[in-house]
Amino acid sequence: MTLNSIKSFSLELDGPADAAFTGGEVVSGQVVLELRRDTRVHSMKVQGRGVATAHWLENRGMNSVYNDYTSKITYFRKRQHLIRDNGEVTVLPAGRHEFPFSFQLPEETLVTSFEGKHGSIRYWVKVKLHRPWATVKKIKKEFTVIEPIDINTPALLAPQAGTKDKMARAWYRNFGQVSVTAKIDRKGYTPGEVIPVFAEFDNSTSRSVVPKAFITQTQTFIARGTKKEKRSVVATLCGDIVGARCRETWHGRAIKIPPVGPSILQCRIIKVEYMLKVCVDVPGTSKLCLELPLVIGTIPLHPFGSRTSSVSSQYSVNLEWLRMAIPEQPEPPPDYSSVVTEEEAEQRNNAVVPQQAEDLSGILERPLMAFVQEFRFRPPPVYSEIDPNPQPLNMRPRCMTC
Repeated sequence: MTLNSIKSFSLELDGPADAAFTGGEVVSGQVVLELRRDTRVHSMKVQGRGVATAHWLENRGMNSVYNDYTSKITYFRKRQHLIRDNGEVTVLPAGRHEFPFSFQLPEETLVTSFEGKHGSIRYWVKVKLHRPWATVKKIKKEFTVIEPIDINTPALLAPQAGTKDKMARAWYRNFGQVSVTAKIDRKGYTPGEVIPVFAEFDNSTSRSVVPKAFITQTQTFIARGTKKEKRSVVATLCGDIVGARCRETWHGRAIKIPPVGPSILQCRIIKVEYMLKVCVDVPGTSKLCLELPLVIGTIPLHPFGSRTSSVSSQYSVNLEWLRMAIPEQPEPPPDYSSVVTEEEAEQRNNAVVPQQAEDLSGILERPLMAFVQEFRFRPPPVYSEIDPNPQPLNMRPRCMTC
């Protein structure tokens, strides 16, 4: 038998090309084999797998020896025989042959598909065709898994708030204290939503300061007890200059979440975490930053408590968000190094090898990143930077955490 006896060999999954699955659902499809003549076959089997892998190399010292850091977790492995090898050769007649298959994903929670610089979480179906005196023919097709993160839970609906201050110093001279107090309505958001930031900046120094807010993403890869991190700024908001010995208040300044992947918190070797940082640039001294944790979910806020019966129904029809453009911003996101304080940078440099900050395009490294849901619910309201019900000047609040 020659290779020319096979006209085509393909693998087709049922449903839309951009369909996404979740734990417990069934992945089905068919293997299509078209033959020009009668063909002898030993066996044909289909295998479904889900694997998380972290990997990177590090060069220690001046020599050329690299340390290999690798870790792997298999989430599921299933096999199905389409033509079983029973010790005899099966002869398939010329023409078109279809071999349906199906397997169920594990009921336990899987981890959302992910592609990163030092690791990935991938799910795929692979078919192997064994024939006498011929090389094994293989087909592999990946599919997307999205594990739901419902932000309609008490933990993710809880407001996040904090206060931080710092003494501005240069050499031996104190310029005064700068303090920032910030609050957001909840911890959980979905891509495309707007986060209204309530903050107060008290500048008791003799210099002007500039308040800013950032949404940062941190990808953490873990192997052999060592961590590798990649940090990026995905959205930014710049406030007005706060003069010396003045106070500035944000009454819900809007910062929009771009189409990024959801948080990944349940994988032992790969994590994706988000943070809202409210910072103050103080001339002549290090930056003051207040961090508020964020969780980027997949199921949006339901104002009236409504639910869909199937999580996958939110994704299977259309994942138009894959083609969403990054929202217009008054300025491009800064380097991550401009967001962290000197103390934070020094601590992290001691813990991991620093990585060069990348622009926003590094987050959407592959079209496999099918993560932002099709918004079927009413979008969140557009928040105005101007408070429609301003408080009297003589009643300005001093505390933003209440």
